[in-house]
Amino acid sequence: MSGFVHLHVHTEYSLLDGSAKINKLVKKARELNMNALAITDHGSMYGVIEFYKKCKENNIKPIIGCEVYVAPRGRFRKEGSIDAENYHLVLLAKTNEGYKNLMKIVSSAFIDGFYYKPRADYELLRENSRDLIALSACLGGEIQSLFLKGDYDLAREKALLYNEIFGQGNFYLELQNHGFDEQKKVNELLVKLSKETGIPLVATNDVHYVEREDAKAHEILLCIQTGKTIDDEDRMSFEVDEFYLKSIEEMQEIFKDYQEALSNTLKIADECNVEFEFNVTKLPKFETPDGIPSNEYLRKLCFEGLYEKYSNVTQDIIDRLEYELSVIEKMGYVDYFLIVWDFIKFAKDNNIITGPGRGSAAGSIVAYTLGITKIDPIKYNLLFERFLNPERVSMPDIDSDFCYERRQEVIDYVVRKYGQDRVAQIITFGTMAARAVIRDVGRALNYPYAEVDRIAKMIPMELNITIDRALELNPELRQEYENNERIRYLIDISKSLEGLPRHSSTHAAGVVIASAPLVEFVPLSKNDEAVVTQFPMTILEELGLLKMDFLGLRTLTVIRDTIDLIKKNRGIDVDLDKLTYDDKEVFELISQGNTEGVFQLESTGMTNFMKELKPNSLEDIIAGISLYRPGPMDQIPTYIKNKNNPDNIEYLDEKLRPILDVTYGCMVYQEQVMQIVRDIAGYSLGRSDLVRRAMAKKKHDVMLKERQNFIYGLDDEDGNILVKGAVRNGVSEEVANKIFDLMIDFASYAFNKSHAAAYAVVAYQTAYLKKYYPVEFMTALITSVVGNNDKVAFYIQACKKMGIEVLPPDVNESDYSFTVIGNKIRFGLGAIKNVGRGAVEAIKEARIKKGTFTGFVDFCYKVNLSEVNKKAVESMIKAGAFDSLKIRRSQLMASFERIMDAVASEKRKTIDGQMSLFGLDTQNQNTVKEEYDNIKEFDKKHLLAMEKEMMGLYISGHPLDEFKKEIELLATTKISDIVSIDDGEVAIEHKVKDGEKVIIAGIITSVNIKATRNNDMMAFITVQDLYSSVEVLVFPKIFQRSNKNILEDNIVLIKGRISIKEDEQPKVIADEIEPLRNTEFKINKVYIRLNEDSWNNEIEELKPILKKHSGNNPVYVVLSNSKKMFQASRELWVDLTKELMEELTNKIGAENIKIS
Repeated sequence: MSGFVHLHVHTEYSLLDGSAKINKLVKKARELNMNALAITDHGSMYGVIEFYKKCKENNIKPIIGCEVYVAPRGRFRKEGSIDAENYHLVLLAKTNEGYKNLMKIVSSAFIDGFYYKPRADYELLRENSRDLIALSACLGGEIQSLFLKGDYDLAREKALLYNEIFGQGNFYLELQNHGFDEQKKVNELLVKLSKETGIPLVATNDVHYVEREDAKAHEILLCIQTGKTIDDEDRMSFEVDEFYLKSIEEMQEIFKDYQEALSNTLKIADECNVEFEFNVTKLPKFETPDGIPSNEYLRKLCFEGLYEKYSNVTQDIIDRLEYELSVIEKMGYVDYFLIVWDFIKFAKDNNIITGPGRGSAAGSIVAYTLGITKIDPIKYNLLFERFLNPERVSMPDIDSDFCYERRQEVIDYVVRKYGQDRVAQIITFGTMAARAVIRDVGRALNYPYAEVDRIAKMIPMELNITIDRALELNPELRQEYENNERIRYLIDISKSLEGLPRHSSTHAAGVVIASAPLVEFVPLSKNDEAVVTQFPMTILEELGLLKMDFLGLRTLTVIRDTIDLIKKNRGIDVDLDKLTYDDKEVFELISQGNTEGVFQLESTGMTNFMKELKPNSLEDIIAGISLYRPGPMDQIPTYIKNKNNPDNIEYLDEKLRPILDVTYGCMVYQEQVMQIVRDIAGYSLGRSDLVRRAMAKKKHDVMLKERQNFIYGLDDEDGNILVKGAVRNGVSEEVANKIFDLMIDFASYAFNKSHAAAYAVVAYQTAYLKKYYPVEFMTALITSVVGNNDKVAFYIQACKKMGIEVLPPDVNESDYSFTVIGNKIRFGLGAIKNVGRGAVEAIKEARIKKGTFTGFVDFCYKVNLSEVNKKAVESMIKAGAFDSLKIRRSQLMASFERIMDAVASEKRKTIDGQMSLFGLDTQNQNTVKEEYDNIKEFDKKHLLAMEKEMMGLYISGHPLDEFKKEIELLATTKISDIVSIDDGEVAIEHKVKDGEKVIIAGIITSVNIKATRNNDMMAFITVQDLYSSVEVLVFPKIFQRSNKNILEDNIVLIKGRISIKEDEQPKVIADEIEPLRNTEFKINKVYIRLNEDSWNNEIEELKPILKKHSGNNPVYVVLSNSKKMFQASRELWVDLTKELMEELTNKIGAENIKIS
């Protein structure tokens, strides 16, 4: 082994502290001819498996360690600043047992000892010290810190304590030299201490980045971590550029006087021998009834389910089940299926609604017969090999959807069944992506926001795009990089930090289950009180651990609530499992675009696609979900054309017809690629899946080899045919090449049909409920989004479109949530601010026991006023909940406190016995009367404002109702087309592009005025139209010109441009703001659409109107069929006014007028 080994190394997983990317680090170590290398990230072991694998790939011995934090007063003490202090200690695992002990220390430091940092203590170290080597660390180590405080004796005492904990020869005093005077002083004392105690020395460099020139980027990373800029004098800094991966020669030169410390690095490296085992499953054993062998029990359950699911069980179906069972048993996954079956059964037994399946698991008949999935893989031609490939060893992956309100109950059941120490959630890392890192670095460099924003927006909105890729794609960005030194510096630093993990969080659905305590296999941490693994999902799978996704799906909760409401209101039991998925009325609803609330189909783009597609089968919905994504979208016109003209579909070879006929000759699914490879060239389905994967990942060497196999076949050494090949199967070489090319072009964006089929089932179910039980469905739907006012408003508008009246909250009819009243929907009292569940329950109890409230005084007598306080009553008055009592809100607002006080006083006297003798009922002796001052009711604007204040949205009307026509004519864009009302169950889709010019109209609902760095005033305002709301940025120049219009409740027209940032809702940057009633925008063009055949006559009829409103806005005529357009003569140009729009609308209809 070479003359020095780095034993103190921080990678990118010392979050926002280390900038040494593992790939670059190991590559550099290889260049420097290093035979071994350690990983010692701060407090965590996030990166050890990635590091281990990369070292092994490069023939470097990986040394697994961690620089832990030690709490001097104990890991359980967490008081003020005294326990925020901690010391560093480097731990290295000698053996696999040492590795397990290291995991226990690091896990307990997080779970028990976290206080600002994950902290261990002497007790924890002592309990788990076996086969660990400890180094005294940097200047932050306990011994070094005591030296710097001048307490040599205590430092000596602590050194002996560590030596005793880890055992003679397993504790080292660590020498470092980065050029600091403090280090030189400390090193002298460490050498002295070593001589006195016999504790050996070891030399290290505190590596935080790879190359010396990376120091500047590392400084910026520290600024990002601390929220400082490079210009802040008090920022955290390493001060020197010595924290890089130094060569063996450099380290030998630095520590030439400490040969023992250098050679001890080799000794330690030689003693550290941790080996990981990959792809060996560590599944828990499923306990079967009466100890029946697992495989027999699985077979029994499957055949029971088979005869329940299929009325006609054919031999083909039995063969398919037998084949799948044999593969599952052979691959060792019997217990896996039983574990999933068990918790799905628990959910069903406890009335927790489950989804039909998700992902490729829907292709398994075993999963179908067990009730894990609800889609018949035979009927929809779904492939088992897409889920579990006998020719490729990989863990099966079954993701399960549950009602999102009860998902945790299922997880809790799994925890109880397998043990709390054997179940955990899974970590995930947020990384510094291209746009985000440019913004972070720009902020740290103290560059002006506008400059950084401009560069960040030059990064194309492409999934997983890198800065280098953006420089290739965008010539403007490349020009800035090449010609502007400031921008080049910004981008170079950003490239250095791009891809670094920024923070850790908990995976939304992932849960891992182990056969023994998890800490035996993986280090653990804590996130928001949940125990989570320190390894992400992919690493856990490689280690053979069982990973499951327990997903909470809001749509399932909507379905459950709808079914409950139907039962309650109509006495009908709806069983969605009995749907036949062929109802013409349901497909008609989808085809008409009435898809609000329909799973996966409610986005604007998807709705329009469905209107074009006009689906008439579930297969169409499956294809629609698969096609409506970047890439496959290009096939949509062909798909629709072929669907409408099936006789015109042409196939490269007739063997493709039975595979592609279900998608009208278009290749849509991954499964179709697999079937083509099988049927055209004679591959097994297992091997065909491997080819599909290679195509999807663009593995050119594999594809070149497989092209030969696909066309000409493949024989083994004895001449046995392994792959028949297309030519031997009667397909010409030319056609075979064309088919292979087609598959390569398509494979990278092909969709998993099993996954799409599962989604399509849920889409159909929601459409079915909406069609036949619209009031119940919309009630459940609105209830599911309470708390998101934009969504509530959106669905209320949908109700209006459907002819369903949404009634305001009412003390005599409302429940806590939304309820069905006849064929109307009643707002819940729980939607009102300051009205809690306790108050609502008190109101309901009074209604049930004492009858309907006949007036406000009657309400006060009947309800428990200690549960329903004045704040709640005031809020209900403002929300209109007492309107049905025929008392003006203005009157109640003036009198409610007086009346409540009087009634409360009377009730107290009754309780005290002052008005009731011998317990006689005094209900009829109420002395407070229904008397109110004759106060005029608040005006409509005031009433609506109160509703908005209390419920976050307008109920009895909308301030914009009287402006609908103007908004329709003047606004080029609905706000709902700018922002997404999506909740993560479908892909976010913006109809607008960054920088796109828009005109929006709406009411200002909030104003936040701030000063810029130059003390200029600007505003962040929220503008709401009838459907949604958007944030509008008003920069100083525009604010100065328009501030008189920027007031809450003002109704305005705003001309501006779209600003889209990564992972944020789009915003509008205002260029002009005017009151809607006094619009003076210079709107460029007015487009009038006229009939192709009669436009001459129509324009003649319009001339009087156009001339009457003569002005400077050009008018363009668009012909309806050909879309030909020409500009009208100057005399027909107009002044854009409300009156002009009304006259044109009355004449030709609003849909034939467009302004831009």
